[in-house]
Amino acid sequence: MSLRTSRRTFVKSLAAAGALGSFSAVSYGRVFKAQEKLRVASIGTGGKGWSDLNGVAASPAVEVVALCNIDDSKQHLGQAKEKYSQARVYADWRKLLDEAKDIDGVIVSTPDHMHAPISLAAMALGKHVFCQKPLTHTVFEARQMTLAAKKAGVVTQMGNQIQSHEAYRTAVAAVHSGLIGKVKAVHSWQGGSPRWPRAIERPAGSDPIPAGVHWDLWLGVAPERPYKAEMYHPFNWRGWQDYGTGQLGDFGCHILDPVFKSLKLTAPTSLVAEAPPINNESWTKSATVRYQFPGTEYTTGPIIVTWYDAEGVQPPRDVLGDVPADAQLPNAGSVLVGEKGSLVVPHVKLPTAYPLDKFKEVPHVAGVDHYVQWADACRGVGETTSHFDYAGPLTETVMLGTIAVRLPKEELKWDAAKLTITNSSTAQAMVSKPYRKGWEPAWIG
Repeated sequence: MSLRTSRRTFVKSLAAAGALGSFSAVSYGRVFKAQEKLRVASIGTGGKGWSDLNGVAASPAVEVVALCNIDDSKQHLGQAKEKYSQARVYADWRKLLDEAKDIDGVIVSTPDHMHAPISLAAMALGKHVFCQKPLTHTVFEARQMTLAAKKAGVVTQMGNQIQSHEAYRTAVAAVHSGLIGKVKAVHSWQGGSPRWPRAIERPAGSDPIPAGVHWDLWLGVAPERPYKAEMYHPFNWRGWQDYGTGQLGDFGCHILDPVFKSLKLTAPTSLVAEAPPINNESWTKSATVRYQFPGTEYTTGPIIVTWYDAEGVQPPRDVLGDVPADAQLPNAGSVLVGEKGSLVVPHVKLPTAYPLDKFKEVPHVAGVDHYVQWADACRGVGETTSHFDYAGPLTETVMLGTIAVRLPKEELKWDAAKLTITNSSTAQAMVSKPYRKGWEPAWIG
């Protein structure tokens, strides 16, 4: 299949999708019978893609019919072929979509830079989409994902699966119940040390491309560069600006999710970062981003949400309200400072409200299965909670932070309606990005 043919199909399908916006999620395609399977394809089957695939396939209503990976090795395409032996296999996701008549939904679990190009193409064909976090590589792509999902009328879910865990659901319910009163400030952080490279220049030279690795397909929309063993594929891509989004991009759509959900945040009006000088290749080892949001029904007024990432980092104790100085904070999480108390929301652990003598317990909310929720919703049963109408704005906020990190100390004014950073042409140029010739996605108008 030629790239030209695939792109022509993409454009035609995208145009057709505009006529689908007023239909329900299942009305544009087949209506499922009670015992009929949801037929899914998995694009990116190694690493997180392996758990995404198995998570969705855990539903008895799902049949895996297609698999795609640029790497034929055991830990990537190989193990998926063994487990789902009845599925067709591909190296090129474009060919999979060209032969997708029997596919109802697509799981996209590639490196960040390919999330939007693949998901947009799938939605243009009327396919439901489960896409890993962060939803996209740029702010503009995030807006496009929201628009495309709405036009196509498909069921979507971002892979920030901790949203459905009892820990985050309990935290959101606590804030909505008024447990700590209206929230005055939020401090969120990730104090872990990533295993991928940071603050380094691009390595010189090249290495032989391993047999079974389709390097050009892995690069996709990104600029061409030589293959270097273990430097980009399969994991270390997260540290490189052309492919990943740094520590904020990696964890922001997780850790900021219960903040967004509980406070019903939409888009910041301004933001500013503190970070070391950055090169044009890899991400920094530390960053602090201060966002200002309009007030909501759950805040005392306009609210500042501060993000911190660095090895061992925690927010200053004197800004955490009723959290005592000797309280042990998690390695990653958030503190919501309210009128009546402070809520500590660890990453993947149940929250604690302070002062402890006032809040004996935080009422527990059970978790749900994030993957099966999507599979069920695709069949017309229930709804997703991290659909792109929600996940898109959350991702926009996270990606705005990655712009601020590249322009430290420069306050950026954001007009969400116009998708414009109004006071910096340099920053505005980073809202989108150039794409490799011949790989340009087709956009929603």
